[in-house]
Amino acid sequence: MSKGSQERSPSYQRSFSQNDAGTSDDMDKSVEGGVRNTNNSDGNTTVNKLTSSTSKNEDAANEVQNSAMGTRATDSARVTKFTKELSGQMVILERLRELAWSGVPPYMRPNVWRLLLGYAPPNSDRREGVLRRKRLEYLDCVAQFYDIPDTERSADEINMLRQIAVDCPRTVPDVPFFQQAQVQKSLERILYTWAIRHPASGYVQGINDLVTPFLVVFLSEYLEGSIDSWSISDMSAGKISNIEADCYWCLSKLLDGMQDHYTFAQPGIQRLVFKLKELVRRIDEPVSRHMEDQGLEYLQFAFRWFNCLLIREIPFHLVTRLWDTYLAEGDALPDFLVYIFASFLLTWSDELQKLDFQEMVMFLQHLPTQNWTHQELETVLSRAYIWHSMFNSSPSHLAS
Repeated sequence: MSKGSQERSPSYQRSFSQNDAGTSDDMDKSVEGGVRNTNNSDGNTTVNKLTSSTSKNEDAANEVQNSAMGTRATDSARVTKFTKELSGQMVILERLRELAWSGVPPYMRPNVWRLLLGYAPPNSDRREGVLRRKRLEYLDCVAQFYDIPDTERSADEINMLRQIAVDCPRTVPDVPFFQQAQVQKSLERILYTWAIRHPASGYVQGINDLVTPFLVVFLSEYLEGSIDSWSISDMSAGKISNIEADCYWCLSKLLDGMQDHYTFAQPGIQRLVFKLKELVRRIDEPVSRHMEDQGLEYLQFAFRWFNCLLIREIPFHLVTRLWDTYLAEGDALPDFLVYIFASFLLTWSDELQKLDFQEMVMFLQHLPTQNWTHQELETVLSRAYIWHSMFNSSPSHLAS
């Protein structure tokens, strides 16, 4: 990895290191399809090295994907490391990022996410007081902005609230939990309060999806078992308010790092879609050329990926694992999304080259991920990691 790449995000350097309970070597070998040969002379040496490396190690890759990947986050050695990092008076966030990149044990996720986003302070002595104060501040915001009659709202605010009320029932429609009236009311309160407090963007469709991983993770501190059996009807108003507050502040922290993704015309997303197109051209020239020949524009499918951070593209039970990596990336997340989404797209490189324009549009809008497990997701992430280490040191091909 280049020096510049290391400086950009130290967590990369060690994300797949020996920290990960002995699976690191296999993880690097789990990349299924190196980089396809392109006409560009620069980078061919690296391409050839990667291709030969992956072909030699297919057996090792299969072995890893059948065993270690699905259980990495709950590996006892990793749990011990998380426990050690979280138990000190001062959490070293860089070390926590290194661990979290490869998955967080589910019962530790609420605390880890609050820390990674900078919502909870790393100093344990201050943590409880800060959370109490922030939760009260959220309550005040709800009282001031949400719990008021429409006569006290502007026409724009009334329209925004109506749009949120329309979108909440459409949020993760295949998970019954999100169809519960009280859950939708919580979503509505969080989204409206966020939008009022962030007038530069206001509410944009897609932000409703981004609340859902936070809601599930913070509810998991109070509810046990499968999300399919969850209900918040018996929860106290105080607990629900605390959960909403944590979702509100974590959403705010997440979107602070990608503000221009949701402002007028969403220029941040447009920029990343362009970078995705350029990266795919560099990695897999045949599929890139086929998509171009067919007249397929990346905005036709990838806009939703960046807007909703893949939540609509993969089974919901995999989303929190994906978000462990997102949140571990910190400020570097927007750029790393390009690599994750290139890896995601090129999962179907061979299939895409057999489809015409209309078939590709339909395929990309309804990707066959419904039976995906952690194995497929880990493959996408490991491939993205390797491509980042190969190409991020020479980003001229991604210049906007």
